Amino acid sequence: MPRSAVGPPSADGGFGHLRAEFDLPESFPADVLAEAEAVDPDDAGREDATALPFVTIDPPGAKDLDQAMVLSRRGNGFRVHYAIADVGAFVTPGGPVDREARRRGQTIYLPDGAVPLHPPVLSEGATSLLPGEVRAAVLWTVDLDSRGEPTATRVRRAFVRSVEQFDYETVQAALETGTAHPSVTALPELGRLRRQLAVERGAVELQLPEPIVTGDVGAWQLGTRPRNDVEAWNAEISLLTGMAAASIMIEAGIGVLRTLPDPDEASIAWLRRSAQALGIDWPEGKGVAELLAGLDPKRPESMALYTCTTRLLRGAGYTSFAGGLPPSTAHAGIGAPYAHVTAPIRRLVDRFAAEVCLAVTAGRPVPDWVRAALPELPVLMSSSDGLASRVERACIDQVEAWLLAERIGGTFEAVVLRAEEARAEILVEDPPVTGRCAGANLPEGERIPVRLTAVDVTKRKVSFERA
Repeated sequence: MPRSAVGPPSADGGFGHLRAEFDLPESFPADVLAEAEAVDPDDAGREDATALPFVTIDPPGAKDLDQAMVLSRRGNGFRVHYAIADVGAFVTPGGPVDREARRRGQTIYLPDGAVPLHPPVLSEGATSLLPGEVRAAVLWTVDLDSRGEPTATRVRRAFVRSVEQFDYETVQAALETGTAHPSVTALPELGRLRRQLAVERGAVELQLPEPIVTGDVGAWQLGTRPRNDVEAWNAEISLLTGMAAASIMIEAGIGVLRTLPDPDEASIAWLRRSAQALGIDWPEGKGVAELLAGLDPKRPESMALYTCTTRLLRGAGYTSFAGGLPPSTAHAGIGAPYAHVTAPIRRLVDRFAAEVCLAVTAGRPVPDWVRAALPELPVLMSSSDGLASRVERACIDQVEAWLLAERIGGTFEAVVLRAEEARAEILVEDPPVTGRCAGANLPEGERIPVRLTAVDVTKRKVSFERA
């Protein structure tokens, strides 16, 4: 029998209650703001690369622009110029901005506004690669062969100027009509090559629908964000740079990597049984990455197998080292060693990893302040990753509860993603809600009707049963 929804908080109040629940800072201390306003970076020795026609590709309305690119053909291969905001030029080691950034770890995004890693005067101003502005950058130049494999990498500090700010949809449309900016016309060819190499490396990509919250106070909506080809290809350029950074640090025996252990044989065997139960053919000799790349993400059995595969991607973290390599440098999800260096405006660790690469490639000692920070970075980043994940999940859960509070007793179509003995994880298709459904022997990878039985708005919980 339908039950009533359990009371506040109301959608009319936005997400202030979650900010309070997770103790998110509302502003920056006065000394942090003062330093951010007054900083005057030393630009001595910085290369002038302002003649290169850099462009940025980000979500619509973004102001904290970390990356800009110029892609071109070079003989039968390619050249990638990738400019990353040089946040390190604006942050005094041990100063107020540095201390506050270490406390925060990363920018945390909520539907009603971000909690930034750095003061907006830096993140949306002096460090952001905004169009038409000369900006300090860490400039990566990577040459690649005809298969998209890197053959040479150079990294240095430079001045750059972005000439255009694009979003993914704009670039996608321009490529399809043959009107794309010259700096990105090589993106489809190079992006496809890099995607193929990723499958060959064993990189695991889960094409699960990504939930997003849109709207405003009192009118929040829940949807999914499709990932178009341009976004996937753009991500490959970032991954290429992160893998190049990891190679530099591993060769030098000092740095900080993003790591993920390889799945054990029991987990692979379990996934193979799941595929069989879902009716997905998995030929002997075909790896996980190749199997997943060949699935149609729109089919319910594919979504169920993607969900099962998340079990193989547990244990991600950060590994720092100096004076020798750690026992493992691998990232199983990428299929290669990898380091975060491409988002220093939004993520703390990138600034330190970039300083290691700059020093190593210039033949200079890694700065003492970077060496001193390396041991604590894995702890700081793991903590902030956990917080960001919990906040994101809480925001989605809250909007789900708000939207469904008046629909108790209603029936919905859902895909069974992962079944347990007496319940299952389901994906309701409209509105796109993930939740738990009571019922024995629910069929994984199939669509079933479910009934909404309860909503607790305060605890952000929704409950379903098979209809």
